[in-house]
Amino acid sequence: MTDPGATIQPLLSVVISAHDEGSQITGVLDGVFSSVRTSCEVLVVVDSRADSTAGAVVSYAAAEPRLTCLVNPGGGGSAGAIRFGMAAAKAPVIVVMAAGGTDDPQLVDELAALVRRGAVVASASRYASGASGVPAIGRGWRPFLTAALSRFAGRSLDLVARAGTCDATYPFKAYSAQFARTVAVEAARGDQIGIELTAKARRLRLPVAEIPVTFPPVGPGRRAAPSGLALARALPGYLRWYLFCFGPSLTPGRLAAHRPKGWPDASRAAAAQD
Repeated sequence: MTDPGATIQPLLSVVISAHDEGSQITGVLDGVFSSVRTSCEVLVVVDSRADSTAGAVVSYAAAEPRLTCLVNPGGGGSAGAIRFGMAAAKAPVIVVMAAGGTDDPQLVDELAALVRRGAVVASASRYASGASGVPAIGRGWRPFLTAALSRFAGRSLDLVARAGTCDATYPFKAYSAQFARTVAVEAARGDQIGIELTAKARRLRLPVAEIPVTFPPVGPGRRAAPSGLALARALPGYLRWYLFCFGPSLTPGRLAAHRPKGWPDASRAAAAQD
């Protein structure tokens, strides 16, 4: 007999790019499934079945039908995995989360609700009014520099370019699936996708929203991400999308003209795994 629940389409797709997380991914999945109340699917994307994350996810999925492990045949690291997951997502709203436990799953429903109310990008924001508890990591000058660059980029994009969020660089965001697929993801790094899609939304003059983040203390199974997501190491890619945000309004057709020719379409490969 066919399970009638199997035909119900989820309202939310959570996409998690993972690389050799092993059993540590279970803590992240526990947090998602215990916190998210919206009808959802969770897609964990790896580059290879040999990845240590895959076995842990497959075992977890045996008791959790909302969870799927996907293998991105095209590779491409975290950016390729996120593109692939977005192409495979069945829901109209997509939330991108980190595999390292740095994102608060209790914010997922609220981010998704902002998209359902009309935003094409909804950002968790470390710099919005009411945000607090950004985890400090590392020692020396580098964490302070990357944090300062991240804060400057976010604040200036909001104040000057009217980006709609003061934390465009934070990857923990929700997207309209239709918007994400229409504009396509070009970033070479997964942590640049947030600022890329925020910039594209701004150039198309589409609504962007945000909610403040309050980080809980870092504990077992939860790893603090580098402040500013190691912005200094990826500055050229961030700078491209930072500057792109300041341009005049574009139509979807004119936006597509900025895309590199022959840009890979992950939808066909994703459909093959359904």
